[in-house]
Amino acid sequence: MQQKVVTHLWFDKNAEEAMNFYVEVFKGSPNQDAHDSEVMEIARYPEGFTEGPMAGMGGKVLNGAFKLGGVKFYALDGGDQPFKFNESISLYVGCEDQAEIDYFYEKLSAVPESEICGWCKDKYGLSWQIIPKNMEQLLSGNKKAMQAMLKMKKIDIEELKNAA
Repeated sequence: MQQKVVTHLWFDKNAEEAMNFYVEVFKGSPNQDAHDSEVMEIARYPEGFTEGPMAGMGGKVLNGAFKLGGVKFYALDGGDQPFKFNESISLYVGCEDQAEIDYFYEKLSAVPESEICGWCKDKYGLSWQIIPKNMEQLLSGNKKAMQAMLKMKKIDIEELKNAA
């Protein structure tokens, strides 16, 4: 079945670099099938743009398709526009265990001051939530676990269990 809704990410001029980075991160994950993450296709801007908003974009990504953990995404290079990623959108990674949380956090977190409650920001400015798959179970109705989580940067499953 084809995925009906697909996230489309706008990069200035480094979409191909970002797609390759994300694919390599997911391929190396402790609990992922390496075949579930790949750059699928890239269409490029034609050479020769010299005027307008796409000047100098020849060869850059007009539209790229890639998969992370079996989920399809699109990306493009939009040039020097005022559009930037912000925390109002994030990608959620449901992790099986602490090793997977640690792995994704180490690979993706590039802006330490943005880390809070399992959220981190990568070197492209995209926000990620690196969360245990059983987070609802760990927090559900448990004030002490919730208070512990609110003090965390990277989620520590054992600390949440101990707080409960």
